[in-house]
Amino acid sequence: MDTRFLGTADLCEAPSVAVVVDVMRAFTVAAWAFAQGAEKIVLAESLEEALALKARHPDWMALKDGPPAPGFDLVNSPGLLRSVDLGGRTVVQKTTAGTVGALAVKEASLVLCAGFVVAEATARLLRTRGGDSVTFVVTGEAGQAEEDLACAQYIARRTTETGTDAAAYLRRAADSRAAAELAEGVRQGVHPDDVALCLEVDRFPFAMVATSEGSLMVLRPRGESG
Repeated sequence: MDTRFLGTADLCEAPSVAVVVDVMRAFTVAAWAFAQGAEKIVLAESLEEALALKARHPDWMALKDGPPAPGFDLVNSPGLLRSVDLGGRTVVQKTTAGTVGALAVKEASLVLCAGFVVAEATARLLRTRGGDSVTFVVTGEAGQAEEDLACAQYIARRTTETGTDAAAYLRRAADSRAAAELAEGVRQGVHPDDVALCLEVDRFPFAMVATSEGSLMVLRPRGESG
């Protein structure tokens, strides 16, 4: 499998298959949202669009990163989200890096959103449907986020070598700047368990596939039979 690892700004054209990685925390949060019962996640272009979508659909829940804000129901924290019942709900998600990366590759034939928590399910889907070339989009820190690159490289290796050990990749993520900022409270809207939750390998058995539905890009979980 031919693999490329690019930052969002480095994407010159839509890849055929894209895996968009945001470990800390957008796509760990997305996976938790599905685990808590969310039906789908709409990836918003902006905070204004997120609020406009919620205004048109009052039963939807809006989520952003950073501190709580008027109009938003949730913050981008797996530790805080794990106690929320999202059964059958639609979540509108807008984050600084993850959702931006996913929207940048919306023309790809297959778009997967990933973190360590769905690594094996993502690799499994790539093995069965990914084709010969995969672009991993490293979303954090203008494509330099060590935790996202480590996760992307782990999934890429796991796609071809199923027995790959996660330990070295997890150490890189645990030592990343994002992990330090979350642990030290530099970032807002944080739960003390967030870093540990972001580093749980294969916590969930589904991959997350983003597709265009009308004018929206919608993320849904997909299991082995999906």
